[in-house]
Formats: sequence, C-alpha cells, structure tokens
Amino acid sequence: MHLDHTPGNGGPSAHPEPAAPGTRALRIGVGGPVGSGKTALVAALCRVLAGRFSLAVVTNDIYTTEDADFLRAAGVLAADRIAAVQTGCCPHTAVRDDISGNLDAVEDLEAAHPDLDLVLIESGGDNLTMTFSRGLADVQMFVIDVSGGDKVPRKGGPGVSRSDLLVINKTDIAPQIGADLAVMDRDAARMRPGTPVVFLSLRETPDADVVAAWVLDRIAAWRAGVPAPATYPAPVGG
Repeated sequence: MHLDHTPGNGGPSAHPEPAAPGTRALRIGVGGPVGSGKTALVAALCRVLAGRFSLAVVTNDIYTTEDADFLRAAGVLAADRIAAVQTGCCPHTAVRDDISGNLDAVEDLEAAHPDLDLVLIESGGDNLTMTFSRGLADVQMFVIDVSGGDKVPRKGGPGVSRSDLLVINKTDIAPQIGADLAVMDRDAARMRPGTPVVFLSLRETPDADVVAAWVLDRIAAWRAGVPAPATYPAPVGG
C-alpha cells in the first residue's frame, strides 16, 4: 500500500517528511543535464556495489523507459530491481515538485525487496536548476561533464552549488575540447565551498572508484543515524 502523495495546500505536492536515518534504505538522487553520463555512472555503481549491498534503481524519462532498458540490458541488476518512471513532463517536476510517481516506484521496490540497503533514483536529463525533493532523496549527486566547456561550474545553479556531491565527468575528453580542468576545479570550489567535488572518467576508471567511495561513506553515515546537511553555504563571490 502506498502513502498518500496527493498534492496539498502547502505547495506543489504534499511531500512526506524525510525518514530518520537508518530506518529504511538510503535513497540517493542522481541528477544532471542530458548526456552528462548519469546512466553510465549508475550502471558502474551497481556493478561495484551489488555484491556488497542490496540495491535497486528508479529511472526517469519523459516518454520512454530507455534508461531502465539500458540498465536491464547491461545486466547490472536483476530486472525486478529496476523501475522506470515516465514523467510526461519536465524531469525536475517528477523529482522535486510532484514526486508521487517516484515515491510509488521506490515503495514498490522496497515492498518487493525488504532487505534493500540503497535505492539510486536517476532523474531525467535537466538543466543546472535541477534538485531532488528531500522527501524523495536523502542525499543527491549532480553530474556534469566537460563537453560544455570549463565554464559550466561557474554558471552555478542549485544542481552545482547545493548537491551533496558534484561529479565532473568525462575528463578524458578535456584536451580534445580545450576544457581546463584546473579552472573547473577552482570554480566548483568557489561555488560550493567546503563540499565535495570529484573528477571522473568512466573510460579510465570504469569502477567509478571515487564516487563509489562517497556512496559507501553515505551508507555508513545513514546506518549510523547521521543525516546529510539539507543545504550548503552560499557560494563565495556570487
């Protein structure tokens, strides 16, 4: 049986209160623009972590189930551990504003697999304003890539500045497009002072070791009852 996710008078949707850490599976939101490598990162995390934890994944696409189909075809998890949400609307709406469809998918997975340790919730591709409702995701990572140039981190937005982890992906192609990783590192640090940023190339490190290590830390903190911060400080200098 699902919780009542009917929109209420307090905002776009009546979001449930976040669960106390350790009382259910940790839910990690994975957001970022189209083509930044979210699905490939989710696949890598499933391959690395599935032998140690009970995992499930929820994907979001506007009109298709393409990302879920990719993960099933790749065999990263059993098919019944991968659920697809067709949002029919802007991706951020389904993970930030009216989260009922995603909550239903998560709850179905939790009912089918009561031993779940971790649920990865992948948003559809969106822009730099994308964030997850804290009623849906306990922590969230935001994935950008270098193909947009080294200016992307300094453009800011909630995805860059307020996510629990910023992943700068596809670093292996930086020389081909003239992106300066040092500039991206500097600007990312300015936009999210004191909060983690990792650089990643799944071609060079297909096990996504730095991101997997962060996920392991988050699972340990969740099990120990330590919540993630709800917001981060404002960026320095804008």
